[in-house]
Amino acid sequence: MVGSGFLLDLLDSKCTSYGIKSYVFLLVPCKSKNFSSKYQHCGINPAGVHDLDCFGKHPTSYRCVWKPGNSASENTYTLIITQPIRHCKVYSTSLTNITEGIHLYEKYNMTAEVFENSASTNCTKSVFRGSPMSLFRCGPPHNASFSRHSGKLDVSGTWQHEDIKDVQYYSVRYKAMGSLSWSKPLMQSKNGKKCTVENLNSSLVYSMQIHCVTNNRCPQCPWSETYTVPAELTTQPVMVNMKDTDIAKTKGRRLISLTWKFPAKELHDSYHVIIGKASGEAPRQRMITTEPEIRLVLSYSEYHLNISAVNNASTSPAVSQTIPQREYTSSTGAGKLNVTVDNNTSFTIHWKEDLINNYVCYSVEWMERGHKAGSMSFYEDEHNHRTLTSLPEPLEPYKRYSITLHTRPDKDTCNMKKVNNSESTYGRTHFYSREGSPLSAPTNLSFYNVSLNSVELQWLSIPEDDIRGFLLGYIIYCTEYHHGGATTERNITMDPMSNSYELGDLKDGTAYGVKISGFTEAGVGVRSTPIFFTTKCQELSKLIGVITIFAVIGIVLIFGSPVIKRAKVILWPSIPNPGKSNTMQKIEEPCELELLGSINHLEVEEWDTNSLKIVEKQEVISDSLLPSMLPLLHASDDEEDSTEMTCNWIQGDTGDSTEEIPSDITGKIIPDINRIDPQSSPFTFPCDYTTIEMFQQGIPQSMPARTSFSQDTESDPEDTEWTVVKSGLDYMSQFSTSPILDGKEISRIL
Repeated sequence: MVGSGFLLDLLDSKCTSYGIKSYVFLLVPCKSKNFSSKYQHCGINPAGVHDLDCFGKHPTSYRCVWKPGNSASENTYTLIITQPIRHCKVYSTSLTNITEGIHLYEKYNMTAEVFENSASTNCTKSVFRGSPMSLFRCGPPHNASFSRHSGKLDVSGTWQHEDIKDVQYYSVRYKAMGSLSWSKPLMQSKNGKKCTVENLNSSLVYSMQIHCVTNNRCPQCPWSETYTVPAELTTQPVMVNMKDTDIAKTKGRRLISLTWKFPAKELHDSYHVIIGKASGEAPRQRMITTEPEIRLVLSYSEYHLNISAVNNASTSPAVSQTIPQREYTSSTGAGKLNVTVDNNTSFTIHWKEDLINNYVCYSVEWMERGHKAGSMSFYEDEHNHRTLTSLPEPLEPYKRYSITLHTRPDKDTCNMKKVNNSESTYGRTHFYSREGSPLSAPTNLSFYNVSLNSVELQWLSIPEDDIRGFLLGYIIYCTEYHHGGATTERNITMDPMSNSYELGDLKDGTAYGVKISGFTEAGVGVRSTPIFFTTKCQELSKLIGVITIFAVIGIVLIFGSPVIKRAKVILWPSIPNPGKSNTMQKIEEPCELELLGSINHLEVEEWDTNSLKIVEKQEVISDSLLPSMLPLLHASDDEEDSTEMTCNWIQGDTGDSTEEIPSDITGKIIPDINRIDPQSSPFTFPCDYTTIEMFQQGIPQSMPARTSFSQDTESDPEDTEWTVVKSGLDYMSQFSTSPILDGKEISRIL
């Protein structure tokens, strides 16, 4: 028995699945002054240690748990258990719980206090009181997981080891985030492992709590802490781009760059990328990334890829992407491999001898077009060949297979440990387990450009499924038909890459028939349907040439003249006929010629062959002369009445005005006008088209350079010199390039 003032130090180490955890157990007198004064500075603070709780299954198996404060990252705790007895139990630990070793007396109430950082001035504490008999209960699950899909939520809880056998069922309550009330009734699991909640809104975030269903061994079941379940991910990522590039200074590998996007960015935590070979060879590697992109280093094989968005409650539908096999090129190892088929379940693959100096682990993939590939890995460090037996599926005859050899750097195992950056492609070739002759002939055999002694042939290749072997070439069968029914056949062999041929050495005017077939190592295939043609005749060619020449000449004669005329109209437009002009029509009238004849008797101060000017020295016109002058000066203002007015003016001038005009002027002008013969006048032109040069030539050379009219007046003795040739001015104004007086200037004279 331990007396008063006795201290017992006990170091008890406990081993759990997480490692070795230890705490210090002390048994001290409860009324010790040193003990009570050590923790009196610690107080209750919401930011410090809190939510102390103690419970157990039986009197010798109690445990206490609490939640730490947020003052420091590394805290120390002291748990003191007090009952109305002589001694108190003190537990010191760095953990947030004491799961075993707490012994209580059932008849006495207990008080538990936990102190955080008791040696510090910022010490905080939390207190729990209760009766040991009322502390029997099964605790909440120490771990819970959630999975949402199709509007449903699967809940799984895991209890402590001592409660697993006692918890038979558990219940779940939930509410939408922000809601005040929990769901009713509670959802109960069908067993102790899984509970399903249905009819949830996939787009909502929910809060959930879990507790066990009470029974004889679990008289109390407290609710767990509140879990937050995020919204369900219902949309799949969208692939944006996939890029296949070579890696510098690296053969047999390629860099695959993938980028995608996810519409609901705020709902997901990360992305899961699962990649595997299309042949089905294990493993399928899972990679996690938080960014919507990834880079992979892969061989030239075909791969299947799935990308999903993930949060802690759901996984979105996956977007699938196929990374195609690299096309067969010289860089993939053409000529490096050779295959010998032993039987339909065995073949031997050969490679260059220097390969075994660097690699011992290999993988072979073979595949018929349109089918799933088969694969097999092996270890080889002695020979440059390997015989593969017991194939998963037998090889089919007459079918073309592609086979690829990969090298693997790992030597401890030849099976892939991972997909990314695990192997390199050495080479690829094709083989047949058994070859046969082609089942069909080349299609669409046709001819064109038939001449006297040649013809062009063209065709399409045989479908690959009908070749049934490696095509070695084509055979063209040319049959010549003679008069009397005799035939002659000759054969031409072509390489397998050809699809056209110029057939020569033919006879003119002869009928021919042509067939074509392909051949493999197993034999010649089916011949095509024949085509028939006849070469051109020599005489017919000459006749066609003659006909062609006459046809060209006829076309020129028929269509040449309109074309030439049209070109002439465009390039050399015709000059308009002045004979149809209004001026020439007026000149042809007799009255106009009489007027022009009077010009010979006018005295002009200066005759300019390029223009006609009216020079005014003094404007003196008598009242008696004005009525007879107005018709002359205004004759051109009205084109419709010009002829009539001019004739009237001549008649009036010779009759009525003789009394007004002095006799010397009348005798000088009027008789001269009457003596003019229109037919012999120099202004009578031989054709309709008259230029200013012709007009000048028609003027008599002996005409006085100046014609003057003088009139004595009582008011002004000065002479007035003027020239009035109005109708002639209208005619010359149409051909002269020099400026003349317009209507306004003439009216100023008046």
